Amino acid sequence: MKINGTPYRSVWLNEKDGWSVHIFDQTRLPFSLDILRLTTPQAVAHAICTMQVRGAPLIGAVAAYGLALALREDASDTSLENQASMLAATRPTAINLRWAIERMLTHLRPTAPAQRVAAAYEEAGRICDEDAAQNEAIGHHGLALIREIAKTKKAGSPINLLTHCNAGWIATVDWGTALAPIYMAHDEGLNVHVWVDETRPRNQGAALTAWELGSHGVPHTVIVDNAGGHLMQHGQVDMVIVGTDRVTRTGDVANKIGTYLKALAAHDNAIPFWVALPSTTIDWTVADGVQEIPIEERAASEVTHVSGKTADGTVTRVQITPDGSTAANPAFDVTPARLVTGLITERGTCPATEQGLRGLFPET
Repeated sequence: MKINGTPYRSVWLNEKDGWSVHIFDQTRLPFSLDILRLTTPQAVAHAICTMQVRGAPLIGAVAAYGLALALREDASDTSLENQASMLAATRPTAINLRWAIERMLTHLRPTAPAQRVAAAYEEAGRICDEDAAQNEAIGHHGLALIREIAKTKKAGSPINLLTHCNAGWIATVDWGTALAPIYMAHDEGLNVHVWVDETRPRNQGAALTAWELGSHGVPHTVIVDNAGGHLMQHGQVDMVIVGTDRVTRTGDVANKIGTYLKALAAHDNAIPFWVALPSTTIDWTVADGVQEIPIEERAASEVTHVSGKTADGTVTRVQITPDGSTAANPAFDVTPARLVTGLITERGTCPATEQGLRGLFPET
């Protein structure tokens, strides 16, 4: 994707600077576009834990490069296993992280220590290239759904899409999951408009999705998280499309907290609720998402404080709750498969069922 006309991926290498790993600091967006240079696995782990880098597919790719950085320091078997465990423990809910680390280990364990650094960089690069290709394919499959909605609209009427959190190119290596079809629809000339949930408490929708869509020229409106149901009741939403951090083999979907409520409202109003994901987000070992997917509990300060820009342009952080009030901060919820219209993957769309998923991925 492009920023001010310059093409970027969300993670890239600088071979001339010690093979360092570069990412955008997502905690600084939308007010500042800062690039972080990561040179150690500890720096990668810190970036993932603090959400300087986030998005299920992207943290898997960045963690893969983190393992390559670790092997530059020590390519022994012990170092490989220890550093892999350290990186895998940074975020518990997104399955792509564990998948990427396991793939790296499978590739690197049989490799002689002397060849591991080069092999690690090559495998991490393949993970990145595959993610970009998968998300582009997701975009094409999701575009077909938006085209079908366009056929039902009166001439000049916008296609109103609602999305929750951020599932764009800044959450993946490139293109994004839920936003990829939207970008393609806009570029094709379809009259799309996006309702962007703010996505409290970290405001990834208001800060990241709105920034992405604005940078690409896609018409959008930021709304408070509780407005979606109202808009659906009044016929102002044609489709809900979201990303996900983990999908069970039976089609349950873990995504940013608040997604479940959007699915309930969509179901009540007979509005399609689609989930976009690369196959690396499917956890074939889990059947019951509500009972089996670990839900990350983040710091209470994310709820009690908020960042913003003052009238003089200063970016600051302020407290919004009374002194002494406690806060709970579950970062994700699980939407049961019965509320999901279907899944959009790199191989096409399918019902949110085990039969549907295995129909697309029979080799699993």
